[in-house]
Amino acid sequence: MAMPSTSVPISPFPLHLLPSSDPPYKLLQNHPSLSLLSKCKTIQTLKQVHSHIIKTGLHHTQFALSKLIQFCAVSPFGDLPYALLLFESIDEPNQVIWNTMIRGLSLGSSYGLALEFYVKMIWSGVVPNTFTFPFVLKSCAKMASTQEGKQIHGQVLKLGLDSDAFVHTSLISMYAQNGELGNAQLVFDKSPLRDAVSYTALISGYGSTGYMENARELFDEIPVRDVVSWNAMIAGYVQTGQYEEALAFFEEMIGATVVPNESTLVTILSACAQSGSLELGKWVRSWIDEHGLGFNIHLVNALIDMYSKCGDLDTAFDLFEGLQQRDVISWNVMIGGYTHMGCYKEALGLFRQMLLSNLEPSDVTFLSILPACANLGAFDLGKWIHAYIDKNFQKSNNISLWTSLIDMYAKCGSIKAAQQVFNGMKQKSLASWNAMISGLAMHGRAENALELFSRMISEGFKPDNITFVGVLSACSHAGFLDLGRMYFSSMVKDYAISPDMLHYGCMVNLLGRAGLFDEAEALIQNMEMKPDGAIWGSLLGACRVHKRVELGESVAKHLFELEPENPGAYVLLSNIYAGAGRWDDVARIRTLLNNKGMKKVPGCSSIEVDSVFHEFLVSDKVHPRCKEIYDMLNEVDTLLEKAGFVPDTSEVLQDMDDEWKEGALSHHSEKLAIAFGLISTKPGTTIRIVKNLRVCGNCHSATKLISKIFNREIIARDRNRFHHFKDGFCSCKDYW
Repeated sequence: MAMPSTSVPISPFPLHLLPSSDPPYKLLQNHPSLSLLSKCKTIQTLKQVHSHIIKTGLHHTQFALSKLIQFCAVSPFGDLPYALLLFESIDEPNQVIWNTMIRGLSLGSSYGLALEFYVKMIWSGVVPNTFTFPFVLKSCAKMASTQEGKQIHGQVLKLGLDSDAFVHTSLISMYAQNGELGNAQLVFDKSPLRDAVSYTALISGYGSTGYMENARELFDEIPVRDVVSWNAMIAGYVQTGQYEEALAFFEEMIGATVVPNESTLVTILSACAQSGSLELGKWVRSWIDEHGLGFNIHLVNALIDMYSKCGDLDTAFDLFEGLQQRDVISWNVMIGGYTHMGCYKEALGLFRQMLLSNLEPSDVTFLSILPACANLGAFDLGKWIHAYIDKNFQKSNNISLWTSLIDMYAKCGSIKAAQQVFNGMKQKSLASWNAMISGLAMHGRAENALELFSRMISEGFKPDNITFVGVLSACSHAGFLDLGRMYFSSMVKDYAISPDMLHYGCMVNLLGRAGLFDEAEALIQNMEMKPDGAIWGSLLGACRVHKRVELGESVAKHLFELEPENPGAYVLLSNIYAGAGRWDDVARIRTLLNNKGMKKVPGCSSIEVDSVFHEFLVSDKVHPRCKEIYDMLNEVDTLLEKAGFVPDTSEVLQDMDDEWKEGALSHHSEKLAIAFGLISTKPGTTIRIVKNLRVCGNCHSATKLISKIFNREIIARDRNRFHHFKDGFCSCKDYW
C-alpha cells in the first residue's frame, strides 16, 4: 500500500540522529520496536511492544500507530476492541489508518461499524481511495444494505475509481449478493474490465439467487477459467439444491484438468452429503489422501459431515477420532451427523465430551444438539443449554437458535417454557410461529394453537405448508371437525398450498375418528398422490375405535400391499378382531405374524432423572433397582384396585387367564417408568416419560388415577401427542 503524500509528524523522535538522506517513514519502517510486531503471536505480546513504542516516543507518529492498528484489526492474533482504543487516541487519522480500521471491521464481521467508520471518514475530510471501497462494499453486501451500496457506488463514480479492478468487482459482488442482479449486470456490461474475477463475481450472484442458466452462459464466455470460476458454478448449484448438477460439473472440471482447491473439495463434499452420493465422496477422499491433504482440518471436517450424512457413521467417527486437534466445527459436524441419523444418545454423549474438552460450543452446536434433546425428551439437559444460551448468546440474532429452544421445550413436555421463549423473542421468523403452533397442537391445546395462527396472520406472516400441518394437527387432536374442514379448504383456496401426505393424514384421522368413513374414503380417492402407509394406518386406527370390522379388513389389505413387512397393520387388525370377539381371526393373524417372522414393535418408555436416561421394556427386569420398581408397582396396583380401577382385558390374547392378562397390562413399559419416577424423585415432582407407541387405554386410565393417588403431575409423550395427567384427569379428555 502506498504511503500518503502528507509528511509524518514525528517531532518527539530525535531526527537529528538519523541520516538526512532517508525519508522518515523508511527509517521508522526499520525501527527495532516496530520490527517486533512481526514476531507477535498474542495480544499480550502486542501490549508489551506498544509499551516499548510509548517509551521511545514512536506513539506520536501515525506510521507507528497505523502498524499497531493493523496488527490489532487485521492479524489473526489481534483484538478489534484494542484497535478501536488505539484509533480513538489519534487526533487526525490519515487515510491509511481509516482504511485499516474499515478493513479490520469488515473482516471481523462488524459490518455496521465498518459503514459507520466510512461515514466518519468522509465527514473528517479524508478522501477514500481504491483500498477503502472493496471492504465498504463487502459490508454493504453482508448487511444487504442496497441503498447505502448505491450511494457508495455514486461516490465511486464521482471519484473516478470505477475503472479499478478491485472496486469494479466489489460493486458487482455487492449488487449480486443483494439480489440486484440487474444493477450487477449493468456494472459488468459498462466496464471493459471483464476479467475472470468480475465474471466470477457475477456468476456467484446468479448462482446464489438460483439463475443457474444465466450463470452457465457467463461461465462459458470467460476467456480463461480459473479454479475460482469453477468453484462459483459448483457453489451455485449446491446453494440452489441442484446437487446432481454440482457433481456433474465437478466431473467436468476434473475432465478439463483444472486442479480443485480446498474450497472446491469442501463444496463438493457438501453436495455429496446432501445428495447421499457416498461413492463420489469416497473418490474425493482418495483424491485428498493422494495429494497429501489428509491432515487439512477443513477437509477432514467436510469428510466427517459427508460420511455421517450418507449414513456411514463408523467411518465418520474414525475420522473424527483420528484428528490430532479438533476445532468446534469438528465437534459440530460429528454431533450433527449423529442427530441427522437419529442416534440421539450418541449425540448427547459426544456433546458432553465436547464440554469436558473445554471447547466453547457455538450456536451451530446447539442447533445440532437441541433436536436430539427434543427427540429423547432430555428436559434437564435442554434447560441447561437454555441457561448457557441466555448467558453467552443473549445478543445473538440467530432466530433459529431460539426457535430450536421452543421446539425442544414443547417436545420435552414443557409447553409453558416454550411459550416463554416464544414471547421473549424480539424478532420471530415463520419457523418460530410454526414451532409454537405445532407445540400447542401436540399438547392438545387446540384453541391456543388456532388463536396463535390468527395472530400470526394479523402480524403479516404468510403461512406455509408446515404451518397448516400444525393447524390441522390441532384440529385433529381436539376433534374440531368443522374447523378442520375450513382450514383445509382455506389452505388450498386462500394460500394456493397443495396438500401433501401430512395434511391429508390429519384430515383422514379427523374424519375417521368422527366416524365419517365415506368422506374419508372419498378424500383418499381424490388425493393427487398415492396414499402412503400413514394414511391407511390412520383410517385403520379409526376402524378400531368404531369397530368397523369389514372396512378394517379392506383397509388392512392396502397396508399389507404397501408395507408387507410392517407388523403394525397386522396388530391393528388383530385388535379390531379382538374388540369384536372374533378370536379365531385373532389367532389367525398372530399365526401369520409368527410364520412371517415378524414381531410387534415392543413398547419402550424412557424417563430422565438427574440428567440420566432410564429405559424400560414391557415386563423389564434388568434395571439395577428392579426390586424397588416392582415393589412400587405392586403398591400402585393395590392402590388402584382400592380406588376401583378394573383393567380392560378384552384385547389381550384369549388363551391367557384373567390373572395373567391383568399382570401383562400392569407391566407395560410406561407403568414401569412411572414406578421408577415415584421412587426416584421427591414427592410433588413432575414425572415426564416418553413412549415409542400409542399409550393403551388401560395405562391411560391407570395413569389418571395414579396422578390423583400420588398427587403427581405426569406428562407422557406417546407416538401421537402429549398427555398431561393431573388430579385424575388427562389433558386429552380421553380423545387420542
